[in-house]
Amino acid sequence: MKKVLPYVLLLFLTSCQDDNPAPVELGLDYMPLSVNRFWIYEVAETIYYGESDTESSNFFYRDIISKSSLDVEGNLVYLVNREKSTNQSDWVNHSVYTLQLKEKSLLRYSDNTKEIPLVFPPKNYISWDGNIYNNLSKDEFNLELINAYELNNKTFQSVAKVLQEEEDDRITFRDNRYEIYAKGVGMIEKYYEVLSYCSRNDCLGEQIVDGGRTTHLKLISNGQY
Repeated sequence: MKKVLPYVLLLFLTSCQDDNPAPVELGLDYMPLSVNRFWIYEVAETIYYGESDTESSNFFYRDIISKSSLDVEGNLVYLVNREKSTNQSDWVNHSVYTLQLKEKSLLRYSDNTKEIPLVFPPKNYISWDGNIYNNLSKDEFNLELINAYELNNKTFQSVAKVLQEEEDDRITFRDNRYEIYAKGVGMIEKYYEVLSYCSRNDCLGEQIVDGGRTTHLKLISNGQY
């Protein structure tokens, strides 16, 4: 005779399963975290110092998860060393940032600012405040799932595009920012374009850039050391 679990026990077991979903079900592999995992990006950057004063450069970043540790709350924190190179042979230290999973969110601490670049599980058209863990004003991020995404002649399957900002008033400023994550890989692309336009009477509305920066990262290699 088949035994039937009491309803309360069945409900309890179901609840426990929902509270502790498998990493794959959460979509944590959209940003896999483990010590010695690395990502190499080609970078194109332009810095605007004034209306006719710009500096453009091309180089490479190599991000390596060097170690992990527990914070005071017992959460696992990953330390990422970012190195810079012009030839992919000679690397110099550039910066350090941390990544951790917190309340089904990816928390990134960089340049003394905490930001949530991604949430789990990634779902189409969800949005969240990327600045919820800092004192900055609210910044709504929006996620879009893409079945296939081509980058540097390679097609990535199961991609999440996080649109952080897309605004251009054509008078005073332009703010375009997004990050793209591929399942099983991590961040494959990052675009940052924050510019200010000349607002003097003789150039107002002409979209003449007088300050800001454009930085574009594209993944060229990744793996585990």
